[in-house]
Amino acid sequence: MTVAPEEGLVVEGLRKRYGDHTAVDGVSFALAPGSSLALVGESGSGKTTTVRMLVGLERPDGGTVRLDGRDRSTRPRGRAERLARAREIQMVFQDPYLSLDPRVTVSGCLDEVLRLHTGLDQGARRTRVAELLDQVGLGAREASALPRGLSGGQRQRVAIARALAVEPRVLVLDEAVAALDVSIQAQILELLATIRRESGIGYLFVTHDLAVVRHIADEVLVLKSGQVVETGPTARVLEAPEHPYTRLLLDSVPRRGRRPADR
Repeated sequence: MTVAPEEGLVVEGLRKRYGDHTAVDGVSFALAPGSSLALVGESGSGKTTTVRMLVGLERPDGGTVRLDGRDRSTRPRGRAERLARAREIQMVFQDPYLSLDPRVTVSGCLDEVLRLHTGLDQGARRTRVAELLDQVGLGAREASALPRGLSGGQRQRVAIARALAVEPRVLVLDEAVAALDVSIQAQILELLATIRRESGIGYLFVTHDLAVVRHIADEVLVLKSGQVVETGPTARVLEAPEHPYTRLLLDSVPRRGRRPADR
C-alpha cells in the first residue's frame, strides 16, 4: 500500500518482547485514510499485541508509529496529549459487554465520552448522542437501556458508536464480529462499510476469519510468530497466496461440500 509519508498511519519495524519471548518482530505497514487493512494470523501470531501498541495499551520496544506525520511511539507528555492520542485511534473489542459499564445506560455511556473529549454543553451532547445512535442503527429504546438489556449485535453497535464519538482517524477492530451470529456479523460488516464510505476513517481489522476479510479489507497482512510473512491486496492474497503459511490458513477454512477427510 502506498501512503504519503505525512498521511495516514505508518508503522515501521515495530517490536515487542516479553522476557525471552518476541511477540512482535519488525512489523511494518501503512494504512491510508479511508482504507481498510486486515491483520490475519492464528492465536499467538502477534496481531493483538501489535494493535495494543498502536492504541497505547502497550509500549513498543522498538520501531515507530506515526499518524499523519506525528510520532506516537514515545510516552505522551501529560493528560492533554494522552487524550489527543486516544481520540486519534479508537479500538472496538470482541466482547463489548466487558468494555461497557453494566450500571450505565447507552446514552450515559456516550455522554461520558463526549464530556471527557469535547467541550459540548449538555444540550449539544444530547443531540450528538442521538446522531451517533442513529449512525449505528439504534434509537431511543436502546438509548435508555443498560447493556444487559441489549443483544450482542446491539452492544457491538454501541461500542462502535462510542468509538466514533471522538471522530477518530483510525478504528481498530479486534475480532469485532467473532462472537456474533453469522447474520448479525453481516449486518455489522455492512454498517462498518457504510461508516467508512461516509466518514473516511481508516480501519485496521484484526481477525482470524478469512471469510470476514473478503468483505471488509482492501489489503491483508499475514502474521506468523510476530513476523509479517505476506502482504498485498485482499483478492491477490486470498486467491493466489505466495507463502505456505497463508496457504495453510486458507486450506483450514471450511468449504461447502468438502468433507473433513478431503484433501
